[in-house]
Amino acid sequence: MFSRFVRLFTVFSALALGASGQNPPAQPEQKPPDTTAPAAADAPKESAASPAGSAAAVDPNTFIIGPEDGIAIQVWREPEFSRMAVVRPDGRITLPLIKEVQAAGQTPNQLAAQIAKQLSEYVKDPQVDVTVMQVRSQKYYITGEVNKTGSFPLAVPTRVLEALTNAGGFRDFANTKKIVILRKGERLKFNYKEVVKGKNPEQNIFLENGDYIIVP
Repeated sequence: MFSRFVRLFTVFSALALGASGQNPPAQPEQKPPDTTAPAAADAPKESAASPAGSAAAVDPNTFIIGPEDGIAIQVWREPEFSRMAVVRPDGRITLPLIKEVQAAGQTPNQLAAQIAKQLSEYVKDPQVDVTVMQVRSQKYYITGEVNKTGSFPLAVPTRVLEALTNAGGFRDFANTKKIVILRKGERLKFNYKEVVKGKNPEQNIFLENGDYIIVP
């Protein structure tokens, strides 16, 4: 009996050692694939695929087109009349057949209606859409102790507080109590700390084209 027990113990030990010896070779095959390189390679493609001509966030009923604005004219079912255009300094754009069109001073919807009316002499029931792609004619400026200075497009109605947010916040030594908005020779005061506390909210005015915000 004792010898039989020893033989059985020896057999089971050999099986256990054999089973454990089969696992290590499989380890290298289970190494997860390196996905870092493909992800990095895809990143530039996504950036390059970003729509460089995406529409600006403007209200087509209220935004007034001006010189240097980039617009897209689309005439449905008439691709030869659809095109991108930049409003010239004289406020005009040039289109096939109808030639010179006054764009500055009109909203996108008004300009679309004007183009449709002029095209109706050559095209039956033209359907025209005008989209503002880039706002260059209306802008405000921020300078001083903010993280991002320079010009900003005034595409939609923007208050002072929102404009300061767009500038990325204040630098360490900014005097937020004595912010000034320069408007056509007029100096308008803005106390940031008061406004964020709900005091004197009338300071948080809508910006106008050409306004300068100075943060001392």
